[in-house]
Formats: sequence, C-alpha cells, structure tokens
Amino acid sequence: MKATSQADEFASRAEPFRRELIAHCYRMLGSADEAEDLVQETYLRAWRSYATFEGRSSLRVWLYSIATNACLTALDQRKRRALPSGLAGPTGDPDAPPVAAPDIAWLQPIPDSAADWQSADPAAIVAGRESLRLAVIASLQYLPPRQRAVLMLREVLAFPTAEVAAMLDTTTAAVKGMLQRARLRLDEVAPQREKLCEPTEPRAKELLDQYIAGFENADIAALERALRADAAIELVGTSTWFSGRGTCLRFLTHVIGTAGDWRMIPIAANGQPAAAAYRRDGDGVHRAFGIGALTTTDTGITRIVVFGGGADLVAKFGLPPAA
Repeated sequence: MKATSQADEFASRAEPFRRELIAHCYRMLGSADEAEDLVQETYLRAWRSYATFEGRSSLRVWLYSIATNACLTALDQRKRRALPSGLAGPTGDPDAPPVAAPDIAWLQPIPDSAADWQSADPAAIVAGRESLRLAVIASLQYLPPRQRAVLMLREVLAFPTAEVAAMLDTTTAAVKGMLQRARLRLDEVAPQREKLCEPTEPRAKELLDQYIAGFENADIAALERALRADAAIELVGTSTWFSGRGTCLRFLTHVIGTAGDWRMIPIAANGQPAAAAYRRDGDGVHRAFGIGALTTTDTGITRIVVFGGGADLVAKFGLPPAA
C-alpha cells in the first residue's frame, strides 16, 4: 500500500510537467523522438529516486536537472542536427532531382500539441512558440551542449543563475560565462530576425490556405501569390534547398502534378502554420507524404521546410496514413 501511495503521489505531482519537459528536451536535442524517450527516462530515474528526494529544490527544478543532464549525456559525441540550408548554399538547378543525404542527422519537427505553452499570458504563449521555431532550433544546434543548456535554462525558462549552476554541478561564474558565449555564438549563426505571423493570425491562415489550395488545385499562380520574392524551400532528408521565388516555383512545377493529386490537412508544427500532405498513388489512394512547415510574414511565405516522413510522421500529429 505504501509503495502504491508513493507511486500515486509521484504521478500526481510530476505528470503536470511532462509537456514542458518534452519541449525542453526537444530544444536541446532537435529530435522529437529523442525528446520523448529522454523524458520517459527522466521520469523513470525520478521515480526510482523519489523516496530520497529531500525537497531542497522544487520538484520542477529537480525534474529539469535530471532531464537536462540526461540530454547532455545523450549529446555526448553526437553531431548537430541540421536543415539543408545549414549544410551548403542553395541549389542552382531546380530541374535536377534532389540529392539524398542519408548520413545526416536531420532536425525533426514537433507538433504544437506536444509542446508546452499553455498559459493565461499571451506574451508567454508567443515566447513559447518562438523558442520552438525551426530556425531557432537549427541555430541552437551550433552551440556546445552545455552552453545550449545554460541558454535554455536561463533565457527561455528563466531559472535563476544559482539554480542552473546547481543543476549542472558548476559555479555561478561558469554559468554566466557560458551564457555570454552562447549569446555571442547565436548572434553569429542565427538568421536575421523579422516579425513573423503567429499561426493563429488571419494573415498566417490566409497564406496557409493559399499554399494548400495551390497544391490541391495544381495552381502555381496561387503559390506564386503566397510566396515572397526571397522565399526558400528546404527538402529535409536531402542536401537540396532552393532560394528565390522563381527558382522555388520552377521546382514546384515538377511536384505539383494535376488537380487532385494532393490533399492537405492544416496543422501546426514548431509554433508555425503547417500542412500534412497526402499524395495520390497509382491506386488512387492519397497516402501520407509528410508535412510542410511554413514561415509566414505579413508580406508572404518566406520559407517552406518539407519533411517527407510519410505515415510515421503524420501519425505523430494524430493523423491517419491515408486521407
């Protein structure tokens, strides 16, 4: 009875932090799959040690300490996860087939439903979305793991310096130094910031609708209206990406097919408007292809990141293998 009571107590106290821990591990790892696994490992470690938890810190701080150090162990000797634009310059020939790159560790998308920005404060919701955007996660991959951890714990989660030092078994001076170096490095690698449309804003929804209509109706003109002049398309899983609306449209003419070849379901990924894509096969069935995550501004779509993970990927967004 005592063990059951303790298990129930742990579950009731710890479970509310699961989603925010998944978001934290995802920021650290760039992989939604690994984030889920590491949070599960965190809860297992915490449960095994719960009887000795002395409450010197809050349960939330304790769980973050376990999760962060599990991430640091997982990141040991690993290469950074990347998007195609982080490997080389844009592809000059949109008529050539994409170049597969199977040995690259690719950045993965994460469903908005798996991340934690549930808050009564609209500013906190916006900040939560921003911290999970693909461009931000890609930039974080350039930081050494401990600098990445310090930046996330201090600037995204706002833990005090002393608590972060305790989590990482270091000094406050070391934490301040790592934070300063992390900021300097991000200034070097981070893309130029501009005002993005929140996925709930009418303009973002309008652009997503144009993107979906363009594919479903094989309407290149609709896609041209949606894309900004400096738009880019990245094809994750390949080293191929395109820059400039004209080049992007030439590539899209090769994949758009005829009206009815594609079906799209609007979703949200990484705090961005997105669409799950289903392509018609030879049997006339629309089978899952993957998702496209859009970066939207008032002046149009500036980037489309395409993840071709098929049925396994759309399942993570709660969607079926065929539509």
